[in-house]
Amino acid sequence: MREGYEGTGPGAITPDGCAVELYSRLPVGDEPDVIAVAVPAGARILELGCGVGRMTHALLERGFDVTAVDESAEMLERVRGARTIRGSIERLDLGETFDVVLLASFLVHAGDEEVRRGMLRTCRRHLAEGGRVLIQREGEDYHTNVPRERVDPSGFTVRIVSSEPVGDGVDSVHAEYVFPDAVWTQTFRARPLTREQFEAALGEAGLEVDRCLTDDGTWVRAVAVPGA
Repeated sequence: MREGYEGTGPGAITPDGCAVELYSRLPVGDEPDVIAVAVPAGARILELGCGVGRMTHALLERGFDVTAVDESAEMLERVRGARTIRGSIERLDLGETFDVVLLASFLVHAGDEEVRRGMLRTCRRHLAEGGRVLIQREGEDYHTNVPRERVDPSGFTVRIVSSEPVGDGVDSVHAEYVFPDAVWTQTFRARPLTREQFEAALGEAGLEVDRCLTDDGTWVRAVAVPGA
């Protein structure tokens, strides 16, 4: 387990505290629809941090060609129908490019700045000419509107119990997922980013914001900086 990360509950737990069985139960939501309208039909997508394939499978159903990457073998065992690659995002170098690179699940908020820089460099390195990077950001009140909870229509409850500073601009976030038959928890480290900090981080990697894809600004489309 990585320092500052922890997970509890039934089944395998990945080094960043994610429970494989939990993520197999979570619904995909509207993210695949957000992605589908922002990229060309049939695009080749590199999905970084695919987990159990919740979005992978939905994107395949929409006709996309997906290469799914995750560091967890247990997560990748749940992925069906896509080319899968096991490896860390920040060090990935496949020697090929894609129409779309997808960095979801708030991964851009990694507590370790070097990990975040490596992830964004990976996005740029694998981006084809004219390609797009789709990034999921935290909401503006993610770390301040706590504690909070949401009851999903399917019958489970998600709670963000706390978000506490641990130094250097990083928070330790504790979440709970309560199902009728099981409970999972996850503690992880996240770095809040203002819009200016987010755009500066993209710029370091040779990327810039093209446009926001959602009204709340949590999904952003980025493109390569000309000449970078």
